[in-house]
Amino acid sequence: MQSRTRILCHVNAALAFAVITAPLLAETPVETAANNDQKPVVITDEGRRIHDAGILIDGHNDLPWQLRKRARKNMGPVDLRKHQDSLQTDIPRLKKGGLDAQFWVVYIPADTPQDGTAKREALEQFEVIEKMVKDYPETFERALSVDDIVRIHGEGKIASMIGVEGGHMIEGSLETLKEFYDRGARYMGLTHSDSLDWADSATDDAKCHGLSEFGKSVVLEMNRLGMLVDLAHVSHETMRAVLKTSKSPVIFSHSSSYAIAPHMRNVPDDVLKMVKENKGVVMVNFYSGYVHPEGARIVSKEFEVERDLKAKYPKKEDFDAAWDNWKAEHPVPDGTVHTLVDHIDHIVEVAGIDHVGIGSDYDGVGQLPAQLEDVSCFPYITQELLNRGYSETDIHKVMGGNLLRVFREVELTAKEMQAAKSTN
Repeated sequence: MQSRTRILCHVNAALAFAVITAPLLAETPVETAANNDQKPVVITDEGRRIHDAGILIDGHNDLPWQLRKRARKNMGPVDLRKHQDSLQTDIPRLKKGGLDAQFWVVYIPADTPQDGTAKREALEQFEVIEKMVKDYPETFERALSVDDIVRIHGEGKIASMIGVEGGHMIEGSLETLKEFYDRGARYMGLTHSDSLDWADSATDDAKCHGLSEFGKSVVLEMNRLGMLVDLAHVSHETMRAVLKTSKSPVIFSHSSSYAIAPHMRNVPDDVLKMVKENKGVVMVNFYSGYVHPEGARIVSKEFEVERDLKAKYPKKEDFDAAWDNWKAEHPVPDGTVHTLVDHIDHIVEVAGIDHVGIGSDYDGVGQLPAQLEDVSCFPYITQELLNRGYSETDIHKVMGGNLLRVFREVELTAKEMQAAKSTN
């Protein structure tokens, strides 16, 4: 177990936000515990002990994309052993936050051409992650299985897995999907921001209203390989279709509750009930625009507004000015750690304690709740769960145990499917 020090995470002075009723699609956000208590969370000795005693697993971190962008801009090397003011992630803060295992994300924009470019760029992102792990062997070690995670955690290092954020990168090829698995990918999100011919995005028009036949074959091949099926960015229709198709438990690597914050990226209650039946896990996203009720109302319009402005202003400088102006006129409230834990509470209420986890989206989002500004802040979640009456056992489930269980079941299902195929 790596040693950890008390968090000295900056806390915004303006912590109190009224939960604003934000009707969307005829739904009203659920009343939350944080309405009546917005005081900053204070880490206690018991909270620190509980936090240190478990295995903390984060489902989604976009640091590799940030490193690649900096390299492309010739900004010079980044030493993650030192504090990085312009990033939300570095090694000193990872240690303060007590992180034990991380899914580092292979991300490329969803509009990357499907002509070999998407696959090539994805493989370059794999290289970024591989190099990062290799460059800091005292801190990171590659993990491909649950056994790896447990072993690496026992050695005091951060178990480093790879997640792929968007099925556009396989370019319609099951062979490429297997190539990504062989390269170390242990989950893939079926879509990102744009719908595909075989699966629909939460933030785009539907093309197949769920899953096409090829989409079903992708899900089943992921089951056979032992790759977690990630539904974080898919439409509600596609969530339901996948949950009816998958033979393994699924994950939402960085999503939250639609009933609390009505954005299409979040998970509605009927799907949460299906996740319970599937034995999957929803790993709550920290982005203010997905967890704050009013923020969700505003951000739910962004993709449509952005597309409209790009069509109206073909020149980049004109679009940038119009886009900045729109965002300035529609500020998103930050929220607090209380806001985030409201989502955990609701998922537990609807799906159960075994079906919720943590999926921060650090270094992939620009706005975060107070006391969750960077990777040093995870203990505030543990403490707030303790404050709300969660037991130590249940806190450990939320912080990583549920993901370990799902991953183990995915591995077992894969072995069964492979064995059944070999006997046919």
